[in-house]
Amino acid sequence: MKILIADDHAVVRKGLKLLILESYPHAQVEEVANTEALLSEVVTKDWQLVICDMNMPGRSGLDALSQIRQIAPQLPVLIMSVYPQEQYAVRVIKAGASGYLGKDSLHEELPAALRQVLKGKKYISAEAAEKLADAVQGKSQQDAPHESLSDREFDVFKGLAAGKSVSEIADQLSLGVTTVSTYRSRILQKLQLTNNAALIKYALEHRLFDQL
Repeated sequence: MKILIADDHAVVRKGLKLLILESYPHAQVEEVANTEALLSEVVTKDWQLVICDMNMPGRSGLDALSQIRQIAPQLPVLIMSVYPQEQYAVRVIKAGASGYLGKDSLHEELPAALRQVLKGKKYISAEAAEKLADAVQGKSQQDAPHESLSDREFDVFKGLAAGKSVSEIADQLSLGVTTVSTYRSRILQKLQLTNNAALIKYALEHRLFDQL
């Protein structure tokens, strides 16, 4: 069994590898540090599972997920992040991921997540499952305006909420400054906000960024 880990922090990759080998001692586990290397590996090799960080330099994990769905539609992808599972799991599952893991609970959740995903099933927490059920019923967009954002708008939203400038976000996402400014305007309009300060307050109130 071949498993690919994508994360820009070496210590996270090493820790994940150890956890995987505890459950699957004979697995072949390889590592990459960015989305470009991840996509190259997916194109050139066969994998049974990809575990990908949601936020890496350059293109985000959601961007990588979209590309993987085109390259290898049947390849299971587990997305992990420091962000709250109940807020982000719905978005990544709807984008085509096989599951979502919070980095603060990897040690407890990874073994169960691996078993589920390698059986061809989805893995999310009970809280995220309830939120996903609401999304299927069309409730979540009424309750949470940020869930109406596209994946790219959401990437820009995260950068703005983290206090980054438009030019910093443009560099991070490999976009033009004008393009990011356009996304910012759309985001503020969709969330009915007037400026970046209000956007940061919104992110905090909705527990989207526990680390802020």
